[in-house]
Amino acid sequence: MSLNRRDVLRASTALGATGAVSGVAGIAGAPAASAAGGGGVKPLRVHIVMFDGVEELDFAAPYEVFSAARFFTERPVEVRYVSTSRPGTVRASYGTRVGVEHGWDPRQADVVVVPGGGYARREDPGVWAEIRSGVLPQALREAPRPGLTIGALCTGVMLLSAAGLTRGRPCTTHHRARPDLERQGGVLKGARVVDDGDLVTAGGITSGLELALWLVRRELGADAATGVEEMMEYEARGTVWSR
Repeated sequence: MSLNRRDVLRASTALGATGAVSGVAGIAGAPAASAAGGGGVKPLRVHIVMFDGVEELDFAAPYEVFSAARFFTERPVEVRYVSTSRPGTVRASYGTRVGVEHGWDPRQADVVVVPGGGYARREDPGVWAEIRSGVLPQALREAPRPGLTIGALCTGVMLLSAAGLTRGRPCTTHHRARPDLERQGGVLKGARVVDDGDLVTAGGITSGLELALWLVRRELGADAATGVEEMMEYEARGTVWSR
């Protein structure tokens, strides 16, 4: 199925909502009015996993989409970067340094997003280094629970594969990693986003936009997703496979 579109941007966009990614990531909470008058609505809590060598667009695109979504929903949205190693600074694939203030705690998340990076360079920081370390794959292996959706994009899906989470399940990844994913038991689907319920995966690099927009649509509604699209002047593309 494909994402629905809306013809008219909600008026809140015109008020100057930006939703930009900051260098030091914390919580992108709901606007003050919504937080005060939310009536006890449970926030959508999104944790984006960070590690040395992570691809910049892989983590920045989902961060911005989820952060911007709070302007188009009554439900509060909280977005944070997390790390299994330690709070501190992560050096991304192209040298960008990002402050990560929060440790690993998937019990406090509704959605965990795993970016990729560095898969083509086995000796450098990135996905291969995380697989060799074993810490992040083990943390991901232990994370699943009722109510948690684990998402991954690009070669971040290979971290889920290393954790055993994609074996026998519909999934996708960056085109260069697809043979590896299939050899490791993933059931490849020819779609930009593959939604298998509590496991949602997406293709390479820019598909982080589609992954996040699809999850916004699924969790917050079509109006929220199309509102973000129009605010960002971006239209989601490609096929979404879902059961």
